[in-house]
Amino acid sequence: MSSLMEAVRAGRTAEVVSLLDGMTDPERRACFPQLKALRKELRADQWSAPSRKAYPALHAAGAACQTGAAGVAGWLAAADMRWWPASPGVLIDVLGDRAPGWLGDVAHRIAERPSTARVPYELMAGLVRLSGCDVPTTEAYVHGWVEHIGHTWQRGDTVLARLRKDPHLARLVAALFETDDIGSRLAWTATEGPDSWTESISSLTVEGVLDREATVRACLARLLRGGSAADHRVFLRMLQALGLTRDEQRAHTADWLALAADAPSVVAAHAQSVLASLALDGELGAHRLVEMSGAVLFRTEKKLVRAQLVLLGKVITRDATTACELLPAAAQAFGHEDSEVQERALKLVERHVGRVDAAEVREELASAADQLIPALRRRASQSLGASPVASEPVPYEEVLPPAPTPVRVAPAPESATELAEEVGALLLSSDDVAAFERALDGLVRHAHRDREALLEALEPVVARRWWDDASPQYGFSVDDYFTRHHGLINAAHGLELVLATLRGKVLTGTLHKAVQHGTVTGDCGHSPLTRAFEARIWEVAYRIRTEPAPFLLSTPTWGTGLLEPDELVARLEEYGRLGARVAAADFAQALLRVRRGERAVAEAAARRAAALGTAEGTRLAGWLVTGDSARPTSRRRISGARILVESGEVAELQGDFPPGFRPLGRPLTGLGDRRHCYHWSDGMRPHWLALLPERRELVATRMLRELSSTAVDDTRGDAAVLPQLAESGGEAGESVHLCVAYGLGARHPEDRLAAVDALLVLAAREQLNADQLGADLGQLVRSGAVKPSRLVESVRTAAATGAYATVWGVLRHALPVLLGDLATGGTAAPARGLADLLAVAAECAERTGAREELPHLAGTAERRGSSRLVAQARRLHTALGEEVAA
Repeated sequence: MSSLMEAVRAGRTAEVVSLLDGMTDPERRACFPQLKALRKELRADQWSAPSRKAYPALHAAGAACQTGAAGVAGWLAAADMRWWPASPGVLIDVLGDRAPGWLGDVAHRIAERPSTARVPYELMAGLVRLSGCDVPTTEAYVHGWVEHIGHTWQRGDTVLARLRKDPHLARLVAALFETDDIGSRLAWTATEGPDSWTESISSLTVEGVLDREATVRACLARLLRGGSAADHRVFLRMLQALGLTRDEQRAHTADWLALAADAPSVVAAHAQSVLASLALDGELGAHRLVEMSGAVLFRTEKKLVRAQLVLLGKVITRDATTACELLPAAAQAFGHEDSEVQERALKLVERHVGRVDAAEVREELASAADQLIPALRRRASQSLGASPVASEPVPYEEVLPPAPTPVRVAPAPESATELAEEVGALLLSSDDVAAFERALDGLVRHAHRDREALLEALEPVVARRWWDDASPQYGFSVDDYFTRHHGLINAAHGLELVLATLRGKVLTGTLHKAVQHGTVTGDCGHSPLTRAFEARIWEVAYRIRTEPAPFLLSTPTWGTGLLEPDELVARLEEYGRLGARVAAADFAQALLRVRRGERAVAEAAARRAAALGTAEGTRLAGWLVTGDSARPTSRRRISGARILVESGEVAELQGDFPPGFRPLGRPLTGLGDRRHCYHWSDGMRPHWLALLPERRELVATRMLRELSSTAVDDTRGDAAVLPQLAESGGEAGESVHLCVAYGLGARHPEDRLAAVDALLVLAAREQLNADQLGADLGQLVRSGAVKPSRLVESVRTAAATGAYATVWGVLRHALPVLLGDLATGGTAAPARGLADLLAVAAECAERTGAREELPHLAGTAERRGSSRLVAQARRLHTALGEEVAA
């Protein structure tokens, strides 16, 4: 036993294997406790050179010295073993003398581990081979098999040749079609030839090695099931490589119909082409074609819609008797969101309506024409007998979401156990201002009330934090952890600081230094926001250590960060009764949060505050009666394609405020030192807004640069704060509107959706300056900061909610900027997506009954040709000029 342990520690794997070969099962089992203890020892210093050397030998010895299949499987796939494992050959050698059934059990157990466990395929396959068991078809095994087969460069043969030799080919190929996210692995090989999976499987079906019918069914089933884009590309290519005969295509008509309706565009296009071929050969009945059209004509891909209308026209031309069934199907496109699709459908119906004798079909077509845009509906009234367009527009009523109702911050939990549960959840996600403030106040209250009970309740929460039992192996101390990043990373990091202070893990000197001087460095635009947030958190931690406060003065009343003045006065009264000392940063934050917008309420609270006879009461009274001072001066600055805002000093944020809060009122000029920015964090942005809940314009100015990156630099997730910006208080000025403008042009859909939400919230609160937002968008599109195609998606989404007047109010000021370039020749070509913007504007104008003259629109509408840009310009010009023409 001692020889084995010595060889394992020294990392002499070959010697370990030799020693194990000469041991009986009882002797091996007797060694396992020591191997288990060694594993625990190595885990404590896993990355040292001796540990790395010992791990492979330990991996092999531990597997050989256990008798239970579950235990061996767990040992083989353990996370701490995967960095320096024994080779698969060594492991198979030490396990090879076991019973086949036992080996099969181990093989299936390790194959059931997730792919992230990185169990070597060679190990799984070797155990399967030795045991003679059924091959596993788990995700880990199939992924490993695909990689093994695909690495032909290591052996000089081809994918096709290696597949031919695989004894489990049929079972594993069947599993291939049922394994998620396999497409990216298959795509690593060639796209054609004997080294490609697609052509190899096709060749094997031709040879009869694989059942062709089963393979075709499996391939179609996989496409129907959906998955990643890579999966769709690979399995579609595989289906095409199989080269289905006409009989096979006809046998799977139902599958093609389902794919044409719901599959991704590239797959749907293939299904549509197969169905079109069947239809033109008379092998797809009219009722099936109607079913297909009902699904395809309302897809968003205009290429598919146009192809479907062309197909309907060809079928009707070949067989006039189908007109009665197919023309109503084509008329479904009258309700399509794209006016060009509507026009194509109308032309198709007009061309073939003469072949329809049935009165009820003609009535159906005329009724469907009511969905057309006004210009086409007038045409349909003449050609199809549709009802004429009303001379007076129907009164329009805007549909906006209700203005959001503020959420009141619940009192801190009375139970320390409940508080601990909430703190544990916040350590995972701390962007909820109300939950964070409730928990922070709870920690202060319970630390003052019963520190020992709080520590006991927090034990399960802090036990999982590395700093609660910090080891020198980390290379930095707990104090460094909270200061070395030049500030707290996010709000959860702030909670960790308070918890570590409660546990005595942070030095009092570190806390005092941070309270006096702060930890935030750099000169980026939003470092003042982080400084103010951190000043309060460090002060909370310091007071918990030195002079626990009974509760926080600055806990907001509402989730936006707003604090009601009566509540703050009552808290100051309670502080006076308890003889508690007011903390500077806590009181400063309370002042910045207290509501001053309602004069009568503020003045009544000011009288109560003045009557307290304390310095804080006097300061609060003066702050309340002063009200909001004049907003700081600001000016725009062009930085490349961006429009940014510089702001002047906010005098009232200087004066008596603590040093950590004064930077909030300092001027924001230039672009700041972005090279040393450590403070931009998803979890922090809502807390920045809660710092100044009645001054969102000031916060927006400091966030503007990063929010512009969602459109200019294609960053993801930064616009998530926009709905909260819209729900915050104070002026919604040029910075707020520019933030929304950049969000509407963001690269990623979730950011654009957040911007749409913000737009609708501002509109519902009657705080949207549509003229300003539209003009900003026009300039940003013109400069290249916002791509029109992205803006189209945003405004179309906003309009679809029922906010057509709001969207028109924005576009009526954005479009003249872009159309003006066309009129003056300012751009070589129209901005890509401008036609779609005109289409959205036209729909909004038609629905709202807008009547006005839009600068430069007439010139665009009078251009020659029938391009989409000109067609949509004419449509908008017609909609806006109906009353004028009359």
